[in-house]
Formats: sequence, C-alpha cells, structure tokens
Amino acid sequence: MAFSLYSAIVPSCQQILGSISGLLVKAEAFCSEKKIAPQDIIQARLAPDMLPFAYQVKSTAVHSLGAIQAVRKGLFSPDMTPPPDTFAALKAQVAESIAGLGKVSAAEVDGFMGRDMRFSFGEHHIDFTAENFLLSFAQPNFYFHATTAYDILRWKGLAIGKRDFMGKLQSK
Repeated sequence: MAFSLYSAIVPSCQQILGSISGLLVKAEAFCSEKKIAPQDIIQARLAPDMLPFAYQVKSTAVHSLGAIQAVRKGLFSPDMTPPPDTFAALKAQVAESIAGLGKVSAAEVDGFMGRDMRFSFGEHHIDFTAENFLLSFAQPNFYFHATTAYDILRWKGLAIGKRDFMGKLQSK
C-alpha cells in the first residue's frame, strides 16, 4: 500500500489535537487546584514577542482542519481573529477541529495532489502545490504551535510530560 497525503497529514493532526484537548483539561484543573486565574495560563507567553497560549491552541486548529479547508479553496491567509479567551471556548475549537477532520475522506485529501495553492498575507504571497503547502507549511506550523502550547504549560508548572504531548498513539 502506498503512503498517501491523507495518511501523512490527517491522523497525526487528530492525534496531536487529542493531546491538546487533554492538555486543556489538565490546564483548567491546574488553575482550579492552584487557585490561579485561568487568564494567567490562557494569556501566558514564553517570551514577550511570542503570542499567548490561546493563540497557540487556536493555531493548531488553523493549521490542521483550517489547512484542509484552505486547500479546498486554493487559498490560505492567516486567521487574524482573536483566539478564544476561555478554556471552554478553546476546548470547543479543538473538538470542532477533531470532528471536522473525522469527516475528511482519504480520497478527498489524496485528490489534492498537484492542485495549485496560494499563501497570501497582504501583498506577500507564496505559491505551492497542495501537497507542498500541507507538508512544508501547514504541518510544521501545526507542530510548532502544539509544542509551544505544551511548553507554556510546562513553564507555568503543570506536571505534564512527553506522553501528554504525544497523545493516543496510532498503534496496530
């Protein structure tokens, strides 16, 4: 069996979004247990010039299901809407992305191969094939934001580890 574009993208996004969902549950419980205002986590940044935890979580949705939706249109532009500002809203956004990815068929994603795709931000644009957009732009961004969200939680003191980040493995 040949390895497909779908297999390279969708199952790993579902896996990591599942772990992000679990991390959100742990972060909310941590705030409750430690009597920390949720905004102290939701707005936390690793560095002043980095975007906050909520943006990192939102970006996992943008660079997973949002990337698939963009390929359908042939155009991806950065989502400039503010990220959700509560744990409930962040959890809902991640759940919506997981559910949406569950409705994407392998035939559809594999059918993207060779399609024209454009990244556009203001006057700046980059042209891709759909597979190069997904594999060289969306996927690295997805993992960057997932890792940054995890790192913010570790930095804030949550007792989480590699298994929390990896989520449910795709075993045989």
